[in-house]
Amino acid sequence: MLARLQGLAREFGGIALVLVLMFLVSFLPPDTSLSEVQADHALRACVPSAYPPLVTGDPAKPGIDIEILHAIAEYIGVELVLNPNDAIGQDFNPGHWDVNRGKCQVLAGGVVDSMLTRSFLDTGPAYLETGWAVVAKVPLKELRGTFGALTILSGLDRIGLASYLRSHGVTVKVVRSAEELADGIANGALDGGVTESLAASQMATDKNWWFALMPPELPRYNVVFGLWKGDLTLKRKIAQALQQLESNGALAAILKRYGVASLGQGGSVPSL
Repeated sequence: MLARLQGLAREFGGIALVLVLMFLVSFLPPDTSLSEVQADHALRACVPSAYPPLVTGDPAKPGIDIEILHAIAEYIGVELVLNPNDAIGQDFNPGHWDVNRGKCQVLAGGVVDSMLTRSFLDTGPAYLETGWAVVAKVPLKELRGTFGALTILSGLDRIGLASYLRSHGVTVKVVRSAEELADGIANGALDGGVTESLAASQMATDKNWWFALMPPELPRYNVVFGLWKGDLTLKRKIAQALQQLESNGALAAILKRYGVASLGQGGSVPSL
């Protein structure tokens, strides 16, 4: 009998806790993120000035993320307003990007879904995949010699990459920009380069070079849009827009225009 009474007490105690939590939730401020975008008639996005192929700076072919954002803004029924910010994706910690709600509701152009990113931002649905890749003037059968490493994109596993390169006896030279990496490969100072796969593929396309994804023991990551935590109504609307873009083929057409495969399709990259 005592055990039964204790069980009932626990049961009713749990119900009471749920009721208290529901009561407290009613005092939370409503999520007005979508209505604010609609009232302002603008979706504001912070993006780097250039991170090909996601952001190019070319009005005729502005980049994957910019074209997707334009389509999302059109779906919502507002104008897209871009706020260039070169800190995005160029620093290891999203908390250092000097962004706030006043500047943008969305962050794009180099945001990956990782624990680091999610400690600072919420993330929208994935539409691309990235990871580490190697680029060189000619096809490589193995990693050997001196390689430039451009590891500025936030969220990718730099420690795992460093361990992998050390285990293969690669001499690593850290570079600070895609231009420095490309120049080093072009003049023979570097036998190749290692960087984020979308940037590597863009460099290989521009230079008519070879590139390949690093082996699968190095993790791959989803490319996403960053959103402020708690902006659920805007997040749902963006998810709906991306779903429509995928279902009507518009997303695939944008990715094809930049020579990139969609999420889950892999890519026609050579093996290392």
